Amino acid sequence: MTRVERHELIQRWKREIAPNSYAPLRRGDVEDLLSTCLEHLLGELACPDRAGEAANAGAALLPLHADNPMVLPGTLKLLAAELPGLLPQVPADRMVAALGHLAAGFAEELRAGSGSVEPASRDLPARSRALFHTSTMGVAAVSTTGVIEETNEALRRMFGLTEDELTGSSVLALVDDRWRPELTGALAGLADGASERVNLDARSTTTDGAQVWTRMTASLVRNDRGEPDHLVVFYEDITDRHMLQEQFRRQAVQDPLTGLANRAQLESCVDAALTPVYPGRRVALCLFDLDGFKAVNDSLGHAIGDRVLREVARRLQSLAAQESAVVARIGGDEFAMVIPDSYDAARVTELVERLLREVTKPMWIGAHELAASASAGIVEREVVGTDTGSLLRDADITLFRAKRDGRALWVLFDAERNAVAHENFRLSAALPSALEKNELFVEYDPVADAETGDVLAVMANVRWDHDEFGELGSNRFFGLAEETGLITRLGGWTLEQAGRHAARWVRELGEHAPLLAVTLSARHCRDPELVRDLREALDTTGLPAESLVLCLPESALFDYQGDAVDTVEIFAEMGIRLFVHEFGSDYTRVDRLKDLPLAGVLIDGPHIRGLADPDGPEPLSEYLVRSAVGAARLMDLPVLATGVTSAEQAHRLGEIGVALIQGPHVSDRVSATEVVELVGGA
Repeated sequence: MTRVERHELIQRWKREIAPNSYAPLRRGDVEDLLSTCLEHLLGELACPDRAGEAANAGAALLPLHADNPMVLPGTLKLLAAELPGLLPQVPADRMVAALGHLAAGFAEELRAGSGSVEPASRDLPARSRALFHTSTMGVAAVSTTGVIEETNEALRRMFGLTEDELTGSSVLALVDDRWRPELTGALAGLADGASERVNLDARSTTTDGAQVWTRMTASLVRNDRGEPDHLVVFYEDITDRHMLQEQFRRQAVQDPLTGLANRAQLESCVDAALTPVYPGRRVALCLFDLDGFKAVNDSLGHAIGDRVLREVARRLQSLAAQESAVVARIGGDEFAMVIPDSYDAARVTELVERLLREVTKPMWIGAHELAASASAGIVEREVVGTDTGSLLRDADITLFRAKRDGRALWVLFDAERNAVAHENFRLSAALPSALEKNELFVEYDPVADAETGDVLAVMANVRWDHDEFGELGSNRFFGLAEETGLITRLGGWTLEQAGRHAARWVRELGEHAPLLAVTLSARHCRDPELVRDLREALDTTGLPAESLVLCLPESALFDYQGDAVDTVEIFAEMGIRLFVHEFGSDYTRVDRLKDLPLAGVLIDGPHIRGLADPDGPEPLSEYLVRSAVGAARLMDLPVLATGVTSAEQAHRLGEIGVALIQGPHVSDRVSATEVVELVGGA
């Protein structure tokens, strides 16, 4: 907290309590006193081991009290409102504890000034009697048998009772049933002289139903012979402090929007459910994610979205409570349910199906009739051998599979599939740093003329030298980059790295340098910065645009209206050659390809492999390949077939009309240096 912030806080503090404080102190004295209090309080907040510091702050407040009860409540109100914003690094529980110590120090100092109070039936000095009746704390004179003999006005006001109603009644009547056994034992210890003072925080329900929390301090008073004579019980009203503490506790474990448990509370519940209290105990954890919820927020606003979340939470909670399950909100539109003692997966999946059906029922939010749906990932297993972290992680991965496979469905944890998914998560997380640490490198697959065998081009193939998983091909991580949005950065890196290699080939081999072919993903093709990034890559590397071939997926050449993307025309104007792969995957688009400035088409996949059988080509594969080649021939486009493994397969493709081939039959994958050797030595 800065010096300016301290000064402003003291000024607000002074204004908060000044109307209620009539102590004969000058303005500067008040500020000095509050500054001292603040220093004590900040000392404890900075170091929890200095618990007495906040109590000293409370004791220092007493000169401002002057028989007015609002100095302490005003102080607690102000500090509870201001300190969280000024000291965001201090945990809420530590802040609540410090304020409690402050209040306790204030009360203790006040009691010290009233320590000689005895009931009116005793022979008291006038000063003690004045303290008894004017104290802002509740005070009761109680016999050693627990009967109230006399009370002051503050106590009667605190509990809403008259003197006649209190006098002669049991002191136990001033606490609710839950605390009576503890108070009975404490008073017995005082009455027989085993202890001199006891403290107890307890709740009392008044005649009008209000709840009052008090901190009781009961002290033993002995007679002239040293024998237990009577008790003096001080009552401090801590209702506001208790409510503040409860508010902090709720905020720590409860989602403020829905009232459900939050993630911290969920993890505590999972911890408890994992306790192996009997052999074979099982537990289930289910994660739910609303499908398409972002569209609700975007179209109707966050206020409507919040009401949808509250209604979904209500429905989940209503059904889950019937199974003794705990429901939590753990993210924006993500919920969780933990089922202790789940017994078997069938019972859990049946409950999840009911929950998903309940969520899909129409809901009226204001003037809008809305329908929601959710996907769910379920983990159900024995508690032995598992822990909270692995349970949450497995449920999260299973939910991801459910979201990927569709909407409004559930998926049950599968160890083998989740192991692959977990590995994918790890690769996705490590990919950005792999780019930074130069763990990626580019190798090349030569492309040859199907008739002469001359190498005319090479296709860039990105590899990953992973510390744990070894060398990984692009098919292992490019899809992950597409899902996570890293594909644009990865594609840009590939263009630049491969472009540098190809520019060197042009310098060393001249007109004999092979063309560089780079495959772009659909997402990268739709990147609005692609043209700019490509121009920069060509400028940076010095690669002529005429030496670059871009292989674009057929699906990326058309927008949602079916029109060719503008970038295709721009690439062609730059001199870049364009090949389309996934050719023929959608025959409704083939006719429109003839109007695009393409340089060729690429075919691959199982149909190419179907031509490798020594006993003859697979009929359907041959038919589909012939159809694709025939369509390309009608557009005067050469066809490149990838994945060619044998001379017989290459011969059949050549007979069909394939002009270019790539695969192990042509050459193994080579490095950038080996490209020069391969082409230069041909």
